[in-house]
This record gives sequence, C-alpha cells and structure tokens, in this order.
Amino acid sequence: MLSQTTFSFLNDLAANNTREWFTLHKKNYDLSRSQVLALIKEVHSQLDVVDKIENSKIFRINRDVRFSSNKSPYKTNFSGYYTRLGDSRRGSYYMSIQPGNQTVVGGGFYDPSKEDLFRIRKEFEMDQSIITQITSDKTFKLYFDELRGDRVATAPRDFDKEHPHIKWIQMKQFYAFRSFTDIEVLDPSFTEEVMKTFVAIRPFFDYMSDILTTDLNGESILK
Repeated sequence: MLSQTTFSFLNDLAANNTREWFTLHKKNYDLSRSQVLALIKEVHSQLDVVDKIENSKIFRINRDVRFSSNKSPYKTNFSGYYTRLGDSRRGSYYMSIQPGNQTVVGGGFYDPSKEDLFRIRKEFEMDQSIITQITSDKTFKLYFDELRGDRVATAPRDFDKEHPHIKWIQMKQFYAFRSFTDIEVLDPSFTEEVMKTFVAIRPFFDYMSDILTTDLNGESILK
C-alpha cells in the first residue's frame, strides 16, 4: 500500500515545515495522503470482518498551534483511527505512519470520561487478576510489551495510596502500541501485520468493554 514516496514527503516536510513550502509541494502531499488513506480503507474492510467498525478517519495534517509553543503548521506524520460500532464495543484502533522507525499501531483509551475512569479504577480496586492476565499474556507481550498511559503521582481522590492494586488504580490512560521500522512499513506484508496487531489488542478491548457496560455488581447498564 505505502511507498517510499510517503516517507520522502514526510521527511521533506519535517525539514521545511512552512505553509509556503507545503503549497509548492501540494501534489506530493496529495499523493502521499492517498496512499495512507487507501491503507486505512483496506484495513477498515478487513477489520470489519473480525470486529464491527462504525467508521474510520484520517486525521488532518494541520496542527492546532493556538496553545502550543511549537508553531510549525503541519504534523510530520499521517495518522488515523477506527471507532467500534455500538455502545457495547469500547476502545478505538489507531495507527500513525512516521519515518525514522517511528510508525506505531495499536489503540486504547486516551481520554476516558470522568465517569468511565472512575468505573475502571473501581474495577481494578476490586480485582486486578484479569487485567494482569491480559497484559501478561505472551501474545500481548510480543506485540505491545506493556500497557501504557499517564498516571497520577500517588493515588486518585477517594482511593488508598497503599492499596495493593495501586499501580493499576493510578492509571488515567490505557493504551498499547506496537512499533514498526520503515522497512517493515514498506513491506507488502504491512497490512497483514497491522491486522495481527489489532487482533492482538482485542482481549484488552473486550475486557474494558465489559467493565464500561456494567455496574459494580456486573449488571448491564445498557438500555
């Protein structure tokens, strides 16, 4: 799906991140974006066979610089995501294509609502065995190594900082990524590897979906 053209454009953009340069090289951008979009659509089609996908989207390359000290107008990667269909399926798949061996594929829960975060923490407070089992599974370890995300320094409000499950309770984001080299991304098998990666994260998604669609007694909250 992808060719060296995409990486070459992104490398050139990183070295010439101005609106003037971008305008002069708009055709190269359009070609590169079309390759990434074709990849996203192909993965969407395959992913819909093993899961139910509501939509997929490629992010804009323009950066929001209003509140950033970095005033470069453009991102130096192409990224996209897939949202799962229905209230019973939680979590979103994600990929970012970036040269310099910085491509990542995975997904998770980047900005859970206050209510969702509290529910997840209460689950982990009661029981850490399932999340530990999922993230210790050999397939999960092979693809992602560990579950990542920002965490609070001590303990969230109303939770015991000495709780034996505190390492899980502290988390406020929950995601996992697999890294790819540039050579791996340009290989014809890359689409297949993306799919394997998304399948590998499903047990984590399914467990989190169970948590977020039930109350603390395990009763469904879906109408």
